Amino acid sequence: MPQPISIFWFRRDLRLDDNAGLYHALKGLVRGLARGSASCPVLPLFIFDREILDELEDKIDARVEFIYHAVYDLKKRLEEMGSTLLIRYGKPQEIWLQLMQEFNIAAVFTNRDFEPYAMERDNTVRQMLSDQNIPFHTYKDHVIFEKDEVLKNDGTPYTVFTPYSKRWLEKLHTKWRTIPEEDGEPKRVSFYLTSYPTEKYFSNLLKISPSTNSPQLSDMGFEPAGIEFPPTSVARSLIRNYDKTRDIPSLSGTSRLGVHFRFGTISIREKARHAQGLNATYLNELIWRDFYSQILGNFPHVVGHPFRPQYDRVEWREAPDDFEKWKNGLTGYPIVDAGMRELNTTGYMHNRVRMIVASFLSKHLLLDWRLGEAYFAQKLLDFDLASNSGGWQWAAGCGTDAAPYFRIFNPSEQTKKFDPEHKYIRKWVPEFGTPRYPKPMVEHTFARERCLRTYKEALQ
Repeated sequence: MPQPISIFWFRRDLRLDDNAGLYHALKGLVRGLARGSASCPVLPLFIFDREILDELEDKIDARVEFIYHAVYDLKKRLEEMGSTLLIRYGKPQEIWLQLMQEFNIAAVFTNRDFEPYAMERDNTVRQMLSDQNIPFHTYKDHVIFEKDEVLKNDGTPYTVFTPYSKRWLEKLHTKWRTIPEEDGEPKRVSFYLTSYPTEKYFSNLLKISPSTNSPQLSDMGFEPAGIEFPPTSVARSLIRNYDKTRDIPSLSGTSRLGVHFRFGTISIREKARHAQGLNATYLNELIWRDFYSQILGNFPHVVGHPFRPQYDRVEWREAPDDFEKWKNGLTGYPIVDAGMRELNTTGYMHNRVRMIVASFLSKHLLLDWRLGEAYFAQKLLDFDLASNSGGWQWAAGCGTDAAPYFRIFNPSEQTKKFDPEHKYIRKWVPEFGTPRYPKPMVEHTFARERCLRTYKEALQ
C-alpha cells in the first residue's frame, strides 16, 4: 500500500507564508486531522484549470502569465526544501480522478473561494472525494471576514457599506492576541489579523524528487504579455500618506497590490495589520474588498444582474461604435481616454479614473454597464469578480450604494479636481490639445439630462 499523504490545493493563495489552509494541512499532521496515519506528509498541488483558461479568447493574457510565474516561484521554493509543487493542466474533475489513482490520499486541504464557478467546482470535487471517504477541509484565507461573519443584529447581511464597515471594525476588536513584532517587542493585535506560522511545519511537506513534465505557458496555448508586474511590497510612507495621494492619478499614490490580493501572493491579514496602524483610509479599502465579497456570496445574482432588480428595466442604447470609441480611448474626454489607454497598455487603471470611465460609459453614453464590466474583466490584471461587479454597479447606480442613479460624474470637473495640470492626461493622450485629438462624442449637459430621463422612466 503506497504511503498515505495529504494534499494541499493552491488556488488564489499563491504563497507559502501565512497561508491558512496550508498551515492547517501541515499542522493537521500533529493533531491527527487527516484520515489514516497521523504522520502522513503534505503534497502541494496547483491545477491550471481548463474550465477557466479555455474561456479566455486572448492568449496573451497577463493574468495567466502572472499566475504562471507565481506558481513556478512556489515550485522553486518548495524544491529548495526537498519537496515540490505538483502542477497539472486540465479539468479539475479529471485531474482529481487521476490523483486518486496515483496517490493514497488521506485528506485534501484548501482555502475557500466564493465565486460561483469555484463553489460549483469545489462541491463537485468534495463529492468525488467523499465517495472515496477522503475528507475535504476548507479554510478562510482570502478575506478577513467571510459572508456570514459580519451581519446585522437580525442575522441578515448588510447591503450598505457604511454600517457594514462600522460592524466590521467592531468585530475586528472583539478578540486580541499578543505577538512579537519585528523588533522583538510584544504587540497587541486583533486575533483576526494574526498570521498563521506555516514556516514552523515545513518539515511536514512530502519529501519527493522535483516534479518533472510540468506544463509550460506555451503548452497551454498562451504567450507572455510583456507587462511589468507590481512588487509585493510598498513603502510604509505610501500607506501612511494614502488618504492624501490616492485620488491623484499622476502620482504613484496607490499600492498597486490588487493583483497580489487577487491571487493571494500576499497575505490580506498582514497588510490589514500594517494598515491598521498607518492609515485608516487604506484599511477602509480592504474593508470594501470584504464587503463586495460578502455581497457576491449572499446575493449571487449580482453576477450578470443588478443588485437592485428594478434597474434591469433601464433602456440601454445599442451603439457599438460608441463602445469602440470608449474602449480605445477616443471619446474626446481626456480623463476618460487617458484611463482607457492606461488600461489597454498596462492592465491597470487608477482607482479614481475607474469610477470616471465607468460613469461615463453607463451615464454619458447610456451603454449597458455589463459591457464595461466584461471589458474590465478581460483587461484588468487585478480583476476580481466581486469587486468588479460591485464597482460597476456603484458607477451605474444599480448596486448596493445608498446614493441613487442621479450621481453623474462630470469628467471636466473631475479633471479640474484630480488632474488640474493634465500630467496624467498628457502621459497617456499625447495628442491632447492638438487638432488630432477628437471632439467630445457627446455633450455633458445633454448626456446628463438623457440619463436622468431614461433612468426615471425605467424606475417609475
